[in-house]
Amino acid sequence: MPEQTTGARPTLEAVAARAGVSRATASRVVNGGAGVRPPLVDKVRRAVEELGYVPNHAARTLVTRRNGAVAVIIAEPEFRIFSDPFFEQQVRGISRELTANDSQLVLLWVEGPGDYDRIARYLGGGHVDGALAFSLHTDDELPSIIRRVEVPTVFGGRPGWPGAASEQAVTYVDCDNRGGARDAVRHLVSLGRERIAHIAGPRDQTSAQDRIDGYRDVLPPPDPELVCQGDFTAESGARAMAELLERRPDVDAVFAANDLMASGALRTLRAAGRRVPQDVALVGFDDMASVVEATDPPLTTIRQDIEGMGRLMVRLLMRMLHESGPDASPPGPVITATTLVRRASA
Repeated sequence: MPEQTTGARPTLEAVAARAGVSRATASRVVNGGAGVRPPLVDKVRRAVEELGYVPNHAARTLVTRRNGAVAVIIAEPEFRIFSDPFFEQQVRGISRELTANDSQLVLLWVEGPGDYDRIARYLGGGHVDGALAFSLHTDDELPSIIRRVEVPTVFGGRPGWPGAASEQAVTYVDCDNRGGARDAVRHLVSLGRERIAHIAGPRDQTSAQDRIDGYRDVLPPPDPELVCQGDFTAESGARAMAELLERRPDVDAVFAANDLMASGALRTLRAAGRRVPQDVALVGFDDMASVVEATDPPLTTIRQDIEGMGRLMVRLLMRMLHESGPDASPPGPVITATTLVRRASA
């Protein structure tokens, strides 16, 4: 238990005296510096805990040139962030990994075009050590802002902005969207389904582009009447399924580009009197527990490790921050594997 004091808060000098080390050694331990032997590190940490020492953030920033904070920028409006469990899972992974690295999460989102100026001012003001940005759209202003203010950044998702393919210094984390989509459609084909529809995600996001490409890889050339547009929400999945049933009432399988749209499609199928999977087999993408466990029947889907990808983004950013310098090269992109999870819907 920290000692109770009635006077001024404990100083770094008091920590050094309690641990029996020099002030410089105590400072290196408190500020995360290297070159201190493990027994001395343990002594300083015990002294910090016993005295209840709290580092002076302003002084620490001057010494380390670090703020101990990372901006997490989600290029979506607030209602999407707090209604889509994908963002909850990714931010959970990010938060846990930042906590393990003694860094604070600063959450920013984009409600409209005017928010880009606010985000640019904040990033350029030196308030954070780096940024994690995801759910970007192809016309997003965030990449140009990040380049301008020169904030170390890891992106979530394959970059899709103009010229991104030629940028060698872009670090990102994504799952194998195209391969996962191929696995979903191959599974439906293996069940003997012949009229396999696709509910696609937003055209301006690379994850949706890659998933529809995977669908087309297995079914060349697909019937255009079997492809309908959604926006990754359950409501759009319900609308798209209704449109598909009107166009092609003989559809016998659906691959939806995420679990939320699959859940909306399932509601529409049930309302139309279609049995799943007997009449129409259904596969989603993501394997979000809060969605797949609520569907009846349970949803067959493609699993991506959403929380793990958030953690990986933080690890790559910390590597960039620790290895910064004229000779340092940014980590390359990381593509994580996906897995088909078979349940009762297909």
